[in-house]
Amino acid sequence: MASYNRVILVGNLTRHPELRSTPSGTHVCEIGVAVNDRRKNANGEWVEEATFVDVTFWGRTAEIICEYLTKGSPILIEGRLKLDTWETQDGQKRSKLRVVGERMQFLAGPRNEGGSRQSASRPMPSESEAPADDFADDFGDDVPF
Repeated sequence: MASYNRVILVGNLTRHPELRSTPSGTHVCEIGVAVNDRRKNANGEWVEEATFVDVTFWGRTAEIICEYLTKGSPILIEGRLKLDTWETQDGQKRSKLRVVGERMQFLAGPRNEGGSRQSASRPMPSESEAPADDFADDFGDDVPF
């Protein structure tokens, strides 16, 4: 039977991303993401729950994340689940489920030092800079087609 391993998360970084490199020079960035969920409890009251997920990005995407995102930055992540297993020095077996990020999307502009958002868009041109509207001909009651 075929399997499908795909994860999509929307959340906020729980710590500042840190860029590292493998011995071969490949960049890697591990981030923590808090994903909030809202559900009703047994009393019918809304309860907020957070799930904390470790995500690893590789290559150019890892560099971009470390360059533009900080703790608290919102992000959309698409990737796959991976189970890491290892043995401790005292012989205990350990495992950890994490997400290997394959794609990501910034969800808001970067924050400046004061904590307010910087605009990621260009300023609107003034009327004198705006291109002329070539399609504004007045045809009266006649339709041009």
